Amino acid sequence: MGTKLIIDTDPGVDDAFAIALAALSEDVDLLGVTTVFGNVGIDATTRNARRVLALCKRGDVPVAEGAARPLVHVHPHVAKYAHGLDGLSGRSAALPEAERPLEPGGAVWLLSRLLESSDEPVTIAPIGPLTNIATLLSARPDLHHRIARIVVMGGALGHGNTSAAAEFNIWSDPEAAQRVLGGGEVPCVLVPMDLTYRCAVGREWLDALAASGPVGAALTALTPDYLAHYRKALGWDGMVVHDAVAVAEAIRPGVLRTEAVPVSVETSFGPARGATVVDQRRPELRAETEVPEGGNTVNVAVDTDLDMLRAFLLERLTLR
Repeated sequence: MGTKLIIDTDPGVDDAFAIALAALSEDVDLLGVTTVFGNVGIDATTRNARRVLALCKRGDVPVAEGAARPLVHVHPHVAKYAHGLDGLSGRSAALPEAERPLEPGGAVWLLSRLLESSDEPVTIAPIGPLTNIATLLSARPDLHHRIARIVVMGGALGHGNTSAAAEFNIWSDPEAAQRVLGGGEVPCVLVPMDLTYRCAVGREWLDALAASGPVGAALTALTPDYLAHYRKALGWDGMVVHDAVAVAEAIRPGVLRTEAVPVSVETSFGPARGATVVDQRRPELRAETEVPEGGNTVNVAVDTDLDMLRAFLLERLTLR
């Protein structure tokens, strides 16, 4: 079946596109989906994930509900300003109802069971706050070797989108992000918003998706609030599909160019809380400084062929 994949998600419009990307790709064995608080509350993110899978006719994929709050500190707010009150521009009710019941054991239980039962290492793509994944890594160190890699959508090399320094997913639970990115037990790829912004799609791309069939039309119908937000953020008629860019890398390793650099997450309560501190100095310079570089080495996505990536996303999302 190709890549064995689990998605951990907080849908979210771009999460919906990312779930559909994996669900529709014939070279992906989508083992399961777990949900986490984030763009909206846990009840809504879980409902949205199940409905997107139903839209894609993937009732075979198990879904488990995960963390409703961060590991340590209360989550300040959700991203209604970008995704609408229900996470999908107020359009979630237009998606089909899920028929498969939720898995009863919760997200960490499902993650553990899927890893235990897989006959080869599994890629995990966390595209929301990292609370579930941090809990898994801490609770089940015996399963680290069963994870091929963790492809995280999150972080920023320059300015943030939730604060001046921090990107939303990492800012939502910095302690969890530091546990995952700084732990070093499992290879990690970090797909920051600096790159995902460059991969934004425009009206022509969206029109092609809408014209492709019922799934494409339904996905495009989820975007009004999201588009309105990104018209202001980008300054042109388009939107950023952050999470789909990360899932593209999870599906096809190497579609993004990465650099291995030390990464740590700021967990203090200053203005930089949630910032990803990425040491992009040359290794020779890092080696000669007296101050320890800190952080664990993470493969940070820094570039891609933008036209090729947009074409890849559109091709996969219009398969049915």
